[in-house]
Amino acid sequence: MAREFGRSQRVASEMQKELASILQRDVDDSRLGFVTINDVELSKDLAVAKIFVTVLDAQDDAGKRANVKVLNEISPFIRHELAKRMRLRHISELHFYYDHSFDTGMRVAELLGDLHHDEGHDASAAPEDVVDKPQQDN
Repeated sequence: MAREFGRSQRVASEMQKELASILQRDVDDSRLGFVTINDVELSKDLAVAKIFVTVLDAQDDAGKRANVKVLNEISPFIRHELAKRMRLRHISELHFYYDHSFDTGMRVAELLGDLHHDEGHDASAAPEDVVDKPQQDN
């Protein structure tokens, strides 16, 4: 019987938990904002980890890029801390990327809210414009 999740997926899940803990407790860099680890993708041989993050207090793209740059600069320290916590023979190279899915989701929610708001005004503004269709006999 095949396992539901492969080894790389299990290691990625554990790595995500440990990275979140390291960023919260061990990294004390004033250049970093509130960083959230959204996803970790590992190569099959576990040599490279793509870590997707969002920064909740960065307002513009420059701030987001700056946070990702800082994370990539301090990745050797983070990797060393990760090696202390995870029982693996080799620890993956860490590459941080900004995850735009949160921003995209917020934009879609905003557009849907605007659409819902506009439909609410249209329906309540002119109820007399609604004309009943005459019923057809079969």
